[in-house]
Amino acid sequence: MLTFSELPISKQVLNSISKMGYTNPTEIQEKAIPVALEGKDIIAQAQTGTGKTAAFGIPLIEKVNPKARKIQALVLVPTRELAIQVAKELKDIGRNKRVFVLSVYGGKSIQHQIKFLKKGNDVIVVGTPGRVKDLIERGFLKLDSVDMFVLDEADRMLDMGFIEDIEFIMSNLPKSKQTLLFSATMPKEILNLAEKFLKENYSFLKVLPEKITVERIKQKAYRVDSNKKLDTFIKILSETLDGKAIVFTKTKKMADELARKLRDSSFNADAIHGDFSQAKREKVLRAFREGKLEILVATDVAARGLDIKNVKVVYNFDLPNDTESYVHRVGRTGRAGKEGLAISFFIPNEDVFFRRILKTTKAPIELINLSSNPFKRQKTNNKRRFLRV
Repeated sequence: MLTFSELPISKQVLNSISKMGYTNPTEIQEKAIPVALEGKDIIAQAQTGTGKTAAFGIPLIEKVNPKARKIQALVLVPTRELAIQVAKELKDIGRNKRVFVLSVYGGKSIQHQIKFLKKGNDVIVVGTPGRVKDLIERGFLKLDSVDMFVLDEADRMLDMGFIEDIEFIMSNLPKSKQTLLFSATMPKEILNLAEKFLKENYSFLKVLPEKITVERIKQKAYRVDSNKKLDTFIKILSETLDGKAIVFTKTKKMADELARKLRDSSFNADAIHGDFSQAKREKVLRAFREGKLEILVATDVAARGLDIKNVKVVYNFDLPNDTESYVHRVGRTGRAGKEGLAISFFIPNEDVFFRRILKTTKAPIELINLSSNPFKRQKTNNKRRFLRV
């Protein structure tokens, strides 16, 4: 197995990533780091959790000059949480080079961020599209010295309606800059963006999403009548909770309501979603990471890209509408070779979503039908257990 020391990385950065616990590069890191260090533009198709941040972070830290008091790299990410997370990882990678990294995002005082930009110490800026655009338009974020530009989770930003902001930002960057574009999927809008702004000889890298296997993640689904869903969920939660757990809901309102009902049932739970202030979001995440909070109730958008380790169980209180979200949610547990458990709940009129998940993921999911309505099994070549309780 390849080690980081076999890649063209300096001793300073090797020492930093060694302290971070990195020994062997992931597939995307192995593919992207040498190409990025050569100065080539990259389009990389890779899922969340594949080590993307270090894949672009290590080349960024290697190539910037911390002594030059100017912004040399810009990283765009879709959410505030991801901006904080990416900035922290870049700081850790660049610790031995004393690289200054600034994160800019909405929900926090823009004057505070302007103050840091005026100091001129930061050589890497990590930000969300709206705030970066705002700072450019106000004249406080100068991009003329940017040599490297990273677009992380490009498809997510597309879904969130940031495409015009991204194009505005990219059109304000020097044409000579190197671009690294990372996206889990490659819709035509992203490919059009690449054709418009990347150099013609860019490299296309692809890492297949890691398959969910029953050996690593045990998956169950409870089919219940709508009026019994909450009681069933709380009963199963009390029987299966074992350490940190994330509970996914479809809406922010449901996340708040469910967290409150769990606290009323003596569970140590709190919610996180986009309507919270940045301070509240950071406080909840810190408590969860440190083990002071046992259950995090979250929406997909709020949880996307969060670096949360040692999650024992994932609960889908609401079944997602698309398979990709299911895979992303379930993949929160069973990481680093550890076993995980994923439990979903759905009502009879959501059968179509459950069948779609079964068909697309081809994952062995144990179905426990607690509904008064029978679940009609479709013909399939995959072996699955359907139990009537």
